[in-house]
Order: sequence, then structure tokens, then C-alpha cells
Amino acid sequence: MFTIQKRLAVGGAALMIAAGLSGCSMLTGGGNDAPRDDESGQVTEGSNIGIFNLKVGDCKMEGDSGLIEDADVVPCDEPHDEEVYYELTMDDGDYDEDAIDEASYECVGQAYTDFVGVAYEDSTLEVYPITPTQDTWEQMNDRVIQCIISDPSGPTTGSLKGSAK
Repeated sequence: MFTIQKRLAVGGAALMIAAGLSGCSMLTGGGNDAPRDDESGQVTEGSNIGIFNLKVGDCKMEGDSGLIEDADVVPCDEPHDEEVYYELTMDDGDYDEDAIDEASYECVGQAYTDFVGVAYEDSTLEVYPITPTQDTWEQMNDRVIQCIISDPSGPTTGSLKGSAK
């Protein structure tokens, strides 16, 4: 598991699973998407979206830990709790919880430094991954790990990109 648990939104073995994607509704389609700007793809109006419609650059309100089926997204220039700043796609193969956990380290590696402007170890921000569950891996070919960042001091307005916090 992560050795940098001091600022993770969830910890231990629950890190990968607690934010995992699952649920009957997602296994049958994933829900609606938000209104988005045609050019930038940015959310233009607050909406509740199916979790598979969540994209890098989306700003969202803090959701429940556990299995995530949907997300409340808002334009990033409005107050929000979290932001999707990076995603990676796992290779095909059998579902492997340990491999997903290991790949989730990318959330606090170079991708984090490039996004925030300082290394994770020097930052005050929190991070957690949204990861595939065995069901979404096997039934929906879900291979995406999304990295979510937030400021523990409270909601932010605008992106945390380049914040050097």
C-alpha cells in the first residue's frame, strides 16, 4: 500500500477499493454526462453524472467513500471539493488488485509534481485514486485509474494546477 498515507483521503487496503467503481447502474450504462463546452470539454453547468463520464479536468463535490456510481460535477470556476487531475489506463489481462494498487502510485509521482508544481511529499494537498473493481474490470472492460486531488482546508475555486501547495 501507499507509504504516503498521511494525506490520502482513504487509507490501507481500502485505498484502492473504497473509491472503486461499481454498482448495478454502471454495469448497465453509466448514467448521463454534464453539459460541456464543445471546444474545451469543460463542464459548463453543475450536474450529477455517471462515474464513467468523469474526465480529467472535471471539478466535483466530495462524494461518499465506498463504491462510486455517480458524481456531482460543477464548472471549476465555482467552489468545489475535488478535481480529476490525471488518469492512466491499465493493460488488459486478469483483474489484479495488487497491480492496480501499484499503478495507483502514479497519482503521487511525476504526474502530481507536473500538475501541482511541487512534489507530493512537499505538498499539503490530498489525493486518492478511483479504480476499477473486479466487476467493472470484467464486465465493462474498465481499465482506468483516475487521480483525484483536494485541499484539506476546504473547497477551492479554480484549478489546483500550478498551485504549488
